[in-house]
Amino acid sequence: MAYMSEEGYNKLLAELKHLEAVERPKVIAAIAEARDKGDLSENAEYDAAKEAQGMLEAKIAKLKATIADAKIIDESKLKTDTVQILNKVELKNVKNGAKMTYTIVSESEANLKEGKISVNTPIAQGLLGKKAGDVVEIKVPQGMIKLEILSISF
Repeated sequence: MAYMSEEGYNKLLAELKHLEAVERPKVIAAIAEARDKGDLSENAEYDAAKEAQGMLEAKIAKLKATIADAKIIDESKLKTDTVQILNKVELKNVKNGAKMTYTIVSESEANLKEGKISVNTPIAQGLLGKKAGDVVEIKVPQGMIKLEILSISF
C-alpha cells in the first residue's frame, strides 16, 4: 500500500491520462509510419518504435499499479506532535549546525529539489515517531549523522 497526499494522487492520474491520451497515439503512429517503409527485418525505425512502445506500456502499467495500491491520507487528521508522513520537519545537523527542512512523502511523490523525501529513506525512517527537540542518530551511506528536530509542521 502506498500512502500519499491527494495532490500526489492527482498528479499520478494526470500523468497516466497524458501517457494514454497523448504519448500512446504518438508511439502507435511512429510504428505505423515505420511499418509503411517496407521490410521490417532491417528497419531500425520500426525496432526503435516498438521498443519505445514497450517502455511506454511498462510505465503505464506501473502507474496503474501504483494508483490501484494508493491510499490517500486524510490531511485533516494529521498531527504535529510526532513526525509522520506528510509532515514538514525542520532539522539541524548537530555536527555542523546546518539547517534543513524536509517534507516526508510517499515514494512516488519524493522530489529532493522540492524538499520532499520518501518515507522509505533512512532519514525519514529515523525521524518517524520522534518529537520536536529530539536528537536522532541516523545511519546514512556516508556514516552516522545526528539530527535535532527543531519543529514539526504541516
